[in-house]
Amino acid sequence: MGTRPVTEFLPDGPPLTVDPLLAAIAAQALTADQTRTVSPDVIDDIKASPTMRLSASTSIGGEQASVLQIGRELEAVAARCTSTAWVLWNHLAVFHLFVGTLGPPHAPLLKEIVTNHEWVCFPAGAGSGVTGVIDGDSVVLNGRGSFSSGGRYADWAGVVFAVCDADGKRVEPLDIRFTIVPLNDPNVRIDPTWDGSSVRASATDDIHYEHVRVPLDRCADWFGANRAETLRTVPVVDHRYREDWVGLSDVWLGWMGVGLVRAALTDAAEEITSRKAILGKAMVSRPTVQVNLGRASSLVAAAAATMETACREIDERITAEIVPTDADYLRQVGLATSALDQLRDAMTELLSTQGGNGLRESGHFERRWRDFQAMPLHINAHRDRAHHQIGRFVLGEELEAF
Repeated sequence: MGTRPVTEFLPDGPPLTVDPLLAAIAAQALTADQTRTVSPDVIDDIKASPTMRLSASTSIGGEQASVLQIGRELEAVAARCTSTAWVLWNHLAVFHLFVGTLGPPHAPLLKEIVTNHEWVCFPAGAGSGVTGVIDGDSVVLNGRGSFSSGGRYADWAGVVFAVCDADGKRVEPLDIRFTIVPLNDPNVRIDPTWDGSSVRASATDDIHYEHVRVPLDRCADWFGANRAETLRTVPVVDHRYREDWVGLSDVWLGWMGVGLVRAALTDAAEEITSRKAILGKAMVSRPTVQVNLGRASSLVAAAAATMETACREIDERITAEIVPTDADYLRQVGLATSALDQLRDAMTELLSTQGGNGLRESGHFERRWRDFQAMPLHINAHRDRAHHQIGRFVLGEELEAF
């Protein structure tokens, strides 16, 4: 049997680390969506795979994969199960953040996490609030972290906390720090609050810390909104950690969108060849169907080319050990946002072409449509945030905090 026309137009990428796992990831996608849980076997397989170590440098036991390779790996996973891709994406991106923030003094701990095949998450979304009271050589944490994508599958959570005195009042000047907490601590509680219609199995839950004691020497200063600028000068485990995690997460999210929409396009093209329109006419012969699928295909190709350009630029900078600038960071965010806009338009064309049948839960498109909505809405790649910052930059205005 010949190559699918969509694959000819949008060629498959190179061999991937995750290839051996793709069939199992795809097989559990519908069940994961229905039960809001990624298969435990799939999670175990991912943890045992080098895929878990892709974003870690070799100096701490990782694969030190290129930014482009990681994007293509996530593209392939998202085409099979977006929830699985979402939690893997979070792990790879926030581990990059953890390494940059904790830095060389914590390299042994970071290497232990990598070599033990452990998963990380970062519940620090809107509504989060954690305090820490220093008690001797420990800090006692209390509070809640929200949007912990992958939390139920993870071994560690990153925690940003405000240092308080014994009465619970924030110390002055403000002292914000970062640490990581093992999720098997008996005083950590995961509340399965994620009820979103997108990426249903992403376990984007709340995590509660109730008198959780953490060694003080496992804490580091939190760069917060100033992290991108700070990482250009502080000591780092490897030069790749001078790249800000938000920008990397955006280009990887763009690749996930390419994978999802490409899969939806492939399915639509195959289904339409055998479907009949009103009055029994073959859908494949309808000019508007041909135009809509042609535009959707072109938009996916443009988004993929945009993401490849963004990733190659970052990889070249890392290889040459060039420190990124504000312009570099904002450009990669802008490219990812633009790609997601193109992919959103492509999904609209696919829905318009399929009509009401596209909304049937018996097919894959309805699930993919729901899952895609989470991508341009994520705060890291949200067009409102991205375009506002880029606009301020090109006008010579001071950038906002985030």
